[in-house]
Amino acid sequence: MASLWKRNNSKFWTACFTAPDGRQLKRSTKTTDRKLAVKLANSWEEAARRRITEGQARRVISDIYAMVSGDGLSASNIREFFDSWLTRKKLETGPSTFTKYRNTATQFLAFLGDRAGTELSHLTSKDIAKYRDSLTERLSGSTANLELKILRSALGHAKAEGLIIENVAQRVRPVALRVGIERRAFTLTELKILIDAADHEWKGMILFGLYTGQRLKDISTLTWQHLDLNRNELRFVTGKTGRRQIIPLARPLLKFIAAMKAGDDPKQPLFPKAYGVVERTGLVGTLSGQFYELMAEVGMVPPRTHQKTGDGRSVKRTQSEISFHCLRHTATSLLKNAGVSDAVAQEFIGHDSPEISRNYTHIETEALRKAADTMPDILK
Repeated sequence: MASLWKRNNSKFWTACFTAPDGRQLKRSTKTTDRKLAVKLANSWEEAARRRITEGQARRVISDIYAMVSGDGLSASNIREFFDSWLTRKKLETGPSTFTKYRNTATQFLAFLGDRAGTELSHLTSKDIAKYRDSLTERLSGSTANLELKILRSALGHAKAEGLIIENVAQRVRPVALRVGIERRAFTLTELKILIDAADHEWKGMILFGLYTGQRLKDISTLTWQHLDLNRNELRFVTGKTGRRQIIPLARPLLKFIAAMKAGDDPKQPLFPKAYGVVERTGLVGTLSGQFYELMAEVGMVPPRTHQKTGDGRSVKRTQSEISFHCLRHTATSLLKNAGVSDAVAQEFIGHDSPEISRNYTHIETEALRKAADTMPDILK
């Protein structure tokens, strides 16, 4: 039976109780109320005497906290926490980042099933590891690691708010990444075949990808106000790195732009269908899939099936050595093959590394314009 004791130099009662190994423990109750101190002492001894789970320990702590403060510890089940976390993230992040967070939370809760309604403190590192493993069975290792990183971030917030004692996702290791297929540049013959098979919008996006070397998302969200046709330049800020780009427009691209129908609104997108996809989802996965289907249509890659058996959405997608991003490699190759220096080629397509950017800030637009003029006309 627990007992109370008071030090001569303290106004607080000290609880005396027995640990499971027989040791006599003494802990200050931090209260001068004898009745409350008795309740605390008995609760501690009961918790020490039994083998309890982390969740049970949290409930004991919550009861003790309620005795002292008159209010319980903040509690949250797994689903409620992620709903609250997403509400906050919607205000703190951009649309595409929030979409990734929301997709991760939705998939994780679906993986947990009924357990998503249990207390957040019941979540274990085994749960996170099993979810990671389920992702690696059907997705790439890099995608699984990104999902794990997002869960770590979410549970980090839970720990900071006192909802959990430990961020269990931190104990789960990322999966080892395998060396993937090396990407390559398109040949001019391949590009001509793709352009001939593409509809008008995809034809324009391919040409922009080739003659500017920019990413699919940046191209799909371009509007007419990004074009300075007095100076024949494309001006925009990249979505991935936030880098301000000024790219002289190559002559073949200018000819295509001149034939496009422009409206009165400068905010009108150059490629309305693609723009709508990104606006709705914040992602370019659908557009990447459309481009793959175009390549499959002309026999450059094997067609994908969406059945649940074999290659399809339920398993890892087969990697291809060519994709829309390879237009970026193609632009670089064309520039270098024409004798353009590495520095100018990197400045033209935009480089991701801040170190490279600092080294090449002296390159002027005129040098980039000369580089653009070296690129071949694949529309001939």
